[in-house]
Amino acid sequence: MPLPDYKLVVFDWDGTLMDSIGRIVSSIQAAAGHCQLTIPTVRAVKDIIGLSLPKALGLLFPNSAEDKIKAMVEQYKYQYVEGDNTPTPLFEGAEQLLMALKASDKLLAVATGKGRKGLQRVFYATQTEHFFHASRCADETNSKPHPQMLLSLLTELNVSPEQAVMVGDSHHDMKMAQAAGIDSIGITLGVHSRDVLQNYQPIAIVDSLAELQQILLYQVD
Repeated sequence: MPLPDYKLVVFDWDGTLMDSIGRIVSSIQAAAGHCQLTIPTVRAVKDIIGLSLPKALGLLFPNSAEDKIKAMVEQYKYQYVEGDNTPTPLFEGAEQLLMALKASDKLLAVATGKGRKGLQRVFYATQTEHFFHASRCADETNSKPHPQMLLSLLTELNVSPEQAVMVGDSHHDMKMAQAAGIDSIGITLGVHSRDVLQNYQPIAIVDSLAELQQILLYQVD
């Protein structure tokens, strides 16, 4: 059954459009070691990806003092930008998807756990900013899963909740969409599995960006 003809498609970034989960995990683990904190497991780090950085680190290190969390934030930023060379390419089909959606007169936006500087850096690196009509970052709004990111995008772009869909790889994305009253589509390229994503009643779950393009634009092989 075809999906609604959405006017606005909102994307998460890490694990949805960009294959950056590995670098986030290794950067947080390296930062924890530098700050003499217990190095978290890969699973533990994946579960907090998508949240604002201070909130994410607070959950990972609940017994750490505020100054230690602040030191972790700074060390993580250093590791991710300069200290870690794990590749972070766009996922296969990302640019084709964005081109096809824009050519179909869809409004496109980003709602990310990245800070604004981080999003602008990856926009520049991937040359993709021109595809998006608006974006919201975790240092500008309440952290996911609070609906503020999505609600403010709806207001800015003059779109009703029924005309929008959120695409994301984590339960934080799915919860945010539920809280905002908009549909969601889960994608299994990032942190959470199909079994986890389906708990939040997404309208669809896809395994690739090519599959996402097909269902959003009614394309059938």
